[in-house]
Amino acid sequence: LSSCRNRLNASREIAPVTLPNCRLIKRIETGSEDIDILPNGLAFISSGLKYPGIKSLAPDKPGEIFLMDLNEDNPRAVELRINRGFDLASFNPHGISTYIDRDDTVYLFVVNHPHQKSTVELFEFVEDENSLVHLKTIQHDLLTSVNDIVAMGPDSFYATNDHYFSDFILMFLEMFLGLTWSNVVYYSPKEVKEVAAGFYSANGINISPDRK
Repeated sequence: LSSCRNRLNASREIAPVTLPNCRLIKRIETGSEDIDILPNGLAFISSGLKYPGIKSLAPDKPGEIFLMDLNEDNPRAVELRINRGFDLASFNPHGISTYIDRDDTVYLFVVNHPHQKSTVELFEFVEDENSLVHLKTIQHDLLTSVNDIVAMGPDSFYATNDHYFSDFILMFLEMFLGLTWSNVVYYSPKEVKEVAAGFYSANGINISPDRK
């Protein structure tokens, strides 16, 4: 029990910190999980995550993707419209990542947990319309408990599985025992494989600008 408390920093005391130029961004208070910023200053934010064992601030509200223009003096969060045909009712966004193709097409990858499963949703961002066009849903036996993602191409990415088990009770037991069974998976249409393992709850992932 003591080891579990230490891993979770459950006994840590946090001193209040006053940060300059901080202000509340409205509309993204209900479980905002990840942010990805384009070179031009446009920021995507995933919001509304409902995660097993964590109380949701808006349990009946579907997840959303917001856009903020960080070039503005007072940026505000604007909800991106998602095209018809995508199941918005079960949208439960987690980690996100963007990829800009050679023709300047912006792809947004979103980890989704519809009905407590794990998928990766691929969207195309249409800036003129402040909208996302859903292109496809990606599922695979190796993408079992996906947390975060980093795009490598228009249809390839690295993803972290934060737990080995998908059942909530077994997930808690895995965390309690400190099992290092989570991993990193590479996905492309041609190849899907585990590329790193032995992590205690693999979470965020990113890549250096030189892609090394």
